[in-house]
Amino acid sequence: MTKNDVPLKPAATVLLIRDRISENDKIEVFMVVRHHEIDFASGALVFPGGKVDEGDMDPALIGFLPESERGDDALRSFKIASIRESFEEANILLARNRKTNNLVTHDRLEELAEKYRMPLQNGELSILEMVRAENLELATDLMGHFAHWLTPTHMPKRFNTHFFVAKAPPHQLAAHDGGESVDSVWIGPNKVLEEADKGKYTVIFPTRMNVEVLARFSSSEEAVENAKGTDTFSVMPQMEVTEEGKFLLIPKEAGYSVTRRRVDKIMDRPSSK
Repeated sequence: MTKNDVPLKPAATVLLIRDRISENDKIEVFMVVRHHEIDFASGALVFPGGKVDEGDMDPALIGFLPESERGDDALRSFKIASIRESFEEANILLARNRKTNNLVTHDRLEELAEKYRMPLQNGELSILEMVRAENLELATDLMGHFAHWLTPTHMPKRFNTHFFVAKAPPHQLAAHDGGESVDSVWIGPNKVLEEADKGKYTVIFPTRMNVEVLARFSSSEEAVENAKGTDTFSVMPQMEVTEEGKFLLIPKEAGYSVTRRRVDKIMDRPSSK
């Protein structure tokens, strides 16, 4: 298999946001630091997310979604994966009690996390088994489609990644898992960029571009509603080789702040000093 034949793996990630006014920001996003032994974006500050599991595609899950979300939806498995991954990696569960139609409370979340968080992460059970046993509805209606990135063809591992954005339930306490992620932070998007430029955090190119977009919004409600009401442009960076070096190119139609970036700059790593 040549590099051009490397298949795309479906993946999903979620920007969990809340309103919090600070010096340069009006919203914050929950981000995790990936373990240094993870083979992709090791040590990087990222949004919770991961590969779409086979269980996320189970048609039986349709019955555990809001009625408005039960029609044809090419992004359904990606949305479900985002909810599952945010539960596993961030201890945030975008789900409702089907009896009360209320979002999962903090106390209920703690019970569910103790019982299901690690078994889900270890692949010992599926998200369908959890929602069926606990009579839950996955709140995919709260999510907006924020971005869509595909790994360039020259890379040895390629992902078809859909980014979603959702307001974090205010009564749930976010926390990293201590396995795939070793640290976590609620942080304003402008603060992410500032700390990355100072060398405090490693931020990979797609993450940085979407953090920059998030910084344009003045409230979490505005960010989610914009994502719901705006078409998403698919981005697959292209390689350009010049005498100056190698560059990744992204189309201006995607609406990001840059269209060309040196390959040695696609991951802003902390200084070793």
